[in-house]
Amino acid sequence: MKTDELSRNGFGGSLPVENVQSLATKNLKDIPSRYIREEVEFDIVSIDESFRIPVIDMSKLGHDDEQQKLHLACKNWGFFQLINHGVGDEVIEKMKMDIQEFFKLPLHEKLACAQIPNDIEGYGQAFVVSEDQKLDWGDMLFLLPLPVPLRNMRLWPTTPPSFR
Repeated sequence: MKTDELSRNGFGGSLPVENVQSLATKNLKDIPSRYIREEVEFDIVSIDESFRIPVIDMSKLGHDDEQQKLHLACKNWGFFQLINHGVGDEVIEKMKMDIQEFFKLPLHEKLACAQIPNDIEGYGQAFVVSEDQKLDWGDMLFLLPLPVPLRNMRLWPTTPPSFR
C-alpha cells in the first residue's frame, strides 16, 4: 500500500467529554448520571475452558493450525494474547512504566495530548457517540503507532521523554 493511499478515516471518532480526572477534583456530591450503570448485573465468573482468552503463538504462525486459531480468535473474540512475539520483557516493562508516568502527570500536561473532537486518538475517552451514552470512569490514551505514515506525533506524550 502506498503512503498516499493511507487514510486516517475509518478508525472511528469520539464526542468530547470532560476528563474524569477533572471531574474527580470537583468534589461532586453525586456521581454524574453518565457514569452510573444501574442496568449492569454481575454474572458468575465461568471457569469453563472454552471461555479462556485465545493464545496465539507468533512463532507458529507459519502453520495452518495456528493460522486457524488466529482466524477463530479474531472472528469469535475480537482479541487474543500473543506469545513468542520477540518483544523483550524489559521493553514491555519500560512501556508500562512510561504509561504509568504519563497518567501521574497533572491534567494540564496530559491535555497537551488531548483528543481532537470526532477523532479517536489522544488522551480522553474513546468511542463516545452520543450525549446520553454511559461512560467509563477512566480516561485513556489511544495512539496509532503503525503504519508509520499515519502516526500523529502531536498526540504522543513528551513526558516522560522515553515514551516516544
